[in-house]
Amino acid sequence: MKARDGIAVTALVLLALSGGWLVAAPFLLHVQPAGAAWTRATRTDLWFGLGLLALSLLALTGYAAAALREVAVRYARPGRHQRHS
Repeated sequence: MKARDGIAVTALVLLALSGGWLVAAPFLLHVQPAGAAWTRATRTDLWFGLGLLALSLLALTGYAAAALREVAVRYARPGRHQRHS
């Protein structure tokens, strides 16, 4: 893993955490009254947080898949992972 990959993964983890916080904050901070219809702010926080969380987790999954592929190619036995014409 290169330094820029570590920075990118760290940024994506921070984005995922902030998305999770946006989803949970209205309820943890009691901004949303219990049993009441959701306020516009709660809906905005929830959907924006879910989108941020989903996109960051999707990107982290892509980084993990690319890293696993790199490891598989780097440590494969000779003759494996070659395309046949």
